[in-house]
Amino acid sequence: MIIAVANQKGGVGITTTTLNLAVYLADHDKKVLLVDLDPQANLTSGSGAKLTKDQLTIYDLLTAEDLAPERALMDVPNTTVQLLPAAIDLAGAEVELVNMLSREGILKGVLHKLTNRFDYILIDCPPSLSLLTINALVAATHVLLPVQSEYFALEGLGQLLNTIKLVRGKLNQKLEILGIAITMYDNRTNLSKQVAQELVQQFGNKVFNTIIPRNIRLSEAPSHGLPIKHYDENSHGAKSYSSLAKEIIARS
Repeated sequence: MIIAVANQKGGVGITTTTLNLAVYLADHDKKVLLVDLDPQANLTSGSGAKLTKDQLTIYDLLTAEDLAPERALMDVPNTTVQLLPAAIDLAGAEVELVNMLSREGILKGVLHKLTNRFDYILIDCPPSLSLLTINALVAATHVLLPVQSEYFALEGLGQLLNTIKLVRGKLNQKLEILGIAITMYDNRTNLSKQVAQELVQQFGNKVFNTIIPRNIRLSEAPSHGLPIKHYDENSHGAKSYSSLAKEIIARS
């Protein structure tokens, strides 16, 4: 299963969700690959992976012909998860991809060579509806949508769903929405509760039962280069991502 974790709105927990789900999926003896497709490379740094000067990245795989993707694989420290890392040069990939044939399907070709090695491939998408995001949606079998429990997050969701519909119609007929994950939920505010209720009313069982709370430990973990399981496994954030991983396994 190839899951694109996507939302064109930034700050909704895309990278946090991608990294922590991967670690908890691996806890269930699943073989998991992370793909950092965001030029900010926060997934790479937040995982604790240390890039060497000679380390190949997802940029190299997207822009070079016939480069074996295995050569770019890295281990996420203290886990069985593997990573295709990113660096700042990924920001230039879109300019180079524009002139390539079948530019929307280049990532699909890269991941096709790795599919049989992993149970789950999780793609951390940039917070935009860019060519990189389109590549992720074309490569993916499923989309996971983290949605912050705030009003403007609901507004942006419609645009993203339209993009998914277009991709499904023209580029990837097998693409399905795996689910909507409510993130940064604050049960002290009426707004969070109202947004959650509206999402359930509109999308029913597409909304995961697990809700990710606004949690300071989740915010701190990336600065230490650690997933939440290794930073504070007893925190509310850790328990929530553990629960969400179980839901994803059940749905798949």
